[in-house]
Amino acid sequence: MDKRSLLQLVRPYVQVFDGPLFLIVCLILLVGSITLYSAGIDFPGRFEDHMRNIMISLFIMWLAALVPPQTMMRFAVPLYTLGVALLIGVAMFGLIRNGARRWIDLGVIIQPSEIMKIAMPMMLAWFFQKREGITRWSEFLVAGVLLVIPIGLIMRQPDLGTSLLVLAAGFYVIFFAGLSWKVLAAGVVAALASLPVAWSMLHDYQRERVMTLIDPTTDPLGKGFHIIQSTIAIGSGGIAGKGWLHGTQAHLEFIPERTTDFIFAVFSEEFGLIGNGILLLLYLLLIGRGMIIAANAPTLFTRLMAGAITMIFFTYAFVNMGMVSGILPVVGVPLPFVSYGGTAFVTLGLGVGILMSIQRHRKLMQS
Repeated sequence: MDKRSLLQLVRPYVQVFDGPLFLIVCLILLVGSITLYSAGIDFPGRFEDHMRNIMISLFIMWLAALVPPQTMMRFAVPLYTLGVALLIGVAMFGLIRNGARRWIDLGVIIQPSEIMKIAMPMMLAWFFQKREGITRWSEFLVAGVLLVIPIGLIMRQPDLGTSLLVLAAGFYVIFFAGLSWKVLAAGVVAALASLPVAWSMLHDYQRERVMTLIDPTTDPLGKGFHIIQSTIAIGSGGIAGKGWLHGTQAHLEFIPERTTDFIFAVFSEEFGLIGNGILLLLYLLLIGRGMIIAANAPTLFTRLMAGAITMIFFTYAFVNMGMVSGILPVVGVPLPFVSYGGTAFVTLGLGVGILMSIQRHRKLMQS
């Protein structure tokens, strides 16, 4: 008969969590839940759904933390291949909603582009691991092709926000693998030179977003409404904010999508500059802890994965805060662990779980 206490029985399953990382994530979730309650008070059931999404995210995080990095490597190629195949399926017979073809019905409706947020860095990390850190230009060329294929399929849907996140995830792996600064500078110059061509390839609504960013007052009741109202909310928060549940821009329904993409405007109005500083500090701690895990990771695959996932969190936060503040175009990127949304929570929870797995198995290898 097993005479171990309940704590002794549960401890091995709880110890999969990295303490500092889990604490930081929980603090951001707490901030997000408080803000979501206020932002979604006029949406019955929204807060309850948010709590459910958090529980699902934590469960996914726990499962991912249990999986050894060596097992993740074995799934890199199949997951990437499945993701690309599903994206091709979306292009051929995907479901169209609001003018975009982003979903596919396989008995359940899924959005394959979400798979690539994790599959893309995993595939490229596997690729460089198999080449044992060789950084010849040919390896970077192949990696670039592996990155461009899903990006092209996602942009075709069109989905600029997701394509940006997948592009960033893949680029971070290539950069951390040893991409030369000279090559990077040449790429930036080439990208700037190709802007006229890229502009001509954008959809009309994407061009309108860029023009609205430059001067939202040209269409204050239409395309510029989001940016104008969100910047008013941020500015009206002042130093200490108007107080929880007292944001007028949010509760008088001037802020659109206030529980999802523009929740940062609600937070800024109610908690002000002080609240923003605390939230930024939490994100910096999250990124810092992720980078420490990446730096201490035992293999090239785990270092690249940890570094890329950490920088994905940075990209989520930077792009969301930038678009809500009016310094970046509106591209539909949620604020990590704050914005309402089930799919984003699953992706973010999986990413944190992978970081925890890398840290946990490094300790097991050392013990």
